[in-house]
Amino acid sequence: MISVAAIVAAFVVIPGTHADIPYPDDDPFYAEPVGLSEFGNGAVLNSRPISVLGLPLPVAGWQVQYRTTGSAGEANADVATVMVPMTPWTGAGTRPLLSYQVAEDSLGTRCAPSFALRGGRDFSIVNTILDVPFLAEAMRRGWAVVVSDYEGPQSRFFDGVNSGRSVLDGIRAAKAFAPLGITDASPLGAWGYSGGAFATLWGMQLRASYAPELVFSGVTSGGVPSDIAAIARGVNGGYQAGLAVLILIALARNDPGSGLIDVLNDSGRDLISREATACGGDLVVRNLFRQVNDYSDEPDLLGQNAFRTAVNRQELGGWAPDVPLYLYHSNSDDVIPVAGFSNLVDRYCALGANLTAVHSGVPGHNAAALAEALGAMNFLSDRFAGIPVDAGCTVR
Repeated sequence: MISVAAIVAAFVVIPGTHADIPYPDDDPFYAEPVGLSEFGNGAVLNSRPISVLGLPLPVAGWQVQYRTTGSAGEANADVATVMVPMTPWTGAGTRPLLSYQVAEDSLGTRCAPSFALRGGRDFSIVNTILDVPFLAEAMRRGWAVVVSDYEGPQSRFFDGVNSGRSVLDGIRAAKAFAPLGITDASPLGAWGYSGGAFATLWGMQLRASYAPELVFSGVTSGGVPSDIAAIARGVNGGYQAGLAVLILIALARNDPGSGLIDVLNDSGRDLISREATACGGDLVVRNLFRQVNDYSDEPDLLGQNAFRTAVNRQELGGWAPDVPLYLYHSNSDDVIPVAGFSNLVDRYCALGANLTAVHSGVPGHNAAALAEALGAMNFLSDRFAGIPVDAGCTVR
């Protein structure tokens, strides 16, 4: 999730990017190809080489367009950025592939990580830039990385099935993309924080039914968005109230059958139209201390049945991922209350998951992302090296 710290970070890095990169909606590379539905999930539709971040880095990079299936069963053409260090792999076995999910948190494709990773210049790149240190460390360790625009061409924030399928099909596409050098013997891992954790864990929940041929050595996720209603209530009226606005717009737009649009007033319906392509950062800046009740004539909009219906369809925990998990969350997260994380861990454990859950003493959402990253990376390294994990749940 975006924060004030993220906004400050954007101004530090934006000058080093390129202003001449077109937004995805204006870039023919992203256009849906003719006959899309005839391709299988994960099929590579198009590709092009890129300079990662528009810089002369020792990393080979490409954008890969691939076919996936949205939550309503529709064929979608998504885009992933695949990267590999130019140095030979010196570890045991074959080079691992990490699927890294950036917290896209967007209502429009200009906020997609592929735009930022190609060197696009815009305030919309902030979430991707915040994750660059983690991507760099993954490649320093020699791993290949795939970063999918998992919200898809309609930018469906908090659509679990849509996001999870796109993550899995992005991995399929990366494996099928010969220049990346990934084989069936390559260990697979996945990692995401905050909104990226939502997509990662939805992918793992769907793995057995949607992509059973993908076998993961290990998966890490932190700052996990569980209990979406509690997230919205916690930030509503505060300096990050734009997150509650983002959640409201996304759920109303993605799930018209919930009736959420019907409980909005004229201001609420105008909001959905006006902010149709906004990024989370845009909404944070424009909605400081906003109350979402301003957008409905019904009292307690976040308590309305329509809102609860839309939220419940997207909550994690319906199934337990059948992959080794390492989950972490700050006990004093200022964006995503820790109670939802604790309940999700309990749910996964009751369903038979094998996981390690870390309740971090590091205060704050973004601070914990940085401080706990080493544990997440080392968990993945150990799994890629074939070191087994103990069965069952370890919570600390």
